[in-house]
Amino acid sequence: MGKVRNILQAKGNQVFSVEPTTTVYKAIELMSEKNIGGLLITDADGKMLGIFTERDYARRVILQGRSSKDTDIGDIMTTDPVTVSPDNSIEDCMTLMTSRFVRHLPVLDNGCLCGMISIGDVVRFIIDEQRGIIEELEVYITGHR
Repeated sequence: MGKVRNILQAKGNQVFSVEPTTTVYKAIELMSEKNIGGLLITDADGKMLGIFTERDYARRVILQGRSSKDTDIGDIMTTDPVTVSPDNSIEDCMTLMTSRFVRHLPVLDNGCLCGMISIGDVVRFIIDEQRGIIEELEVYITGHR
């Protein structure tokens, strides 16, 4: 099975982030514009402080009666998110996502932020990997491509 680095090679290392003083409303606008379900919260130097996801919005803004235009993302972000390294296996990621009930994993390489993967990225990787295996088996069995 592949590694996190394989997913990052395919999708790229672009990470969308905001600073903790960004309003929740502005963060949701960015998430909508980029069609993503999670943002990393970083300081001015790019150091990861936390993560904000659609789930955080539902639980910490909507259900608590807060205003997204008056709430800073730093006040409701998830601090100390579950992370992986580029060397973690895809299986490790599936286990973490399932056991910790998360859909987004920031990727740190020696403490430096180098990407983020989602459950969608993991599923896409597994489907592509299985498709390749099936094609190889068909060639082996039939003897032609």
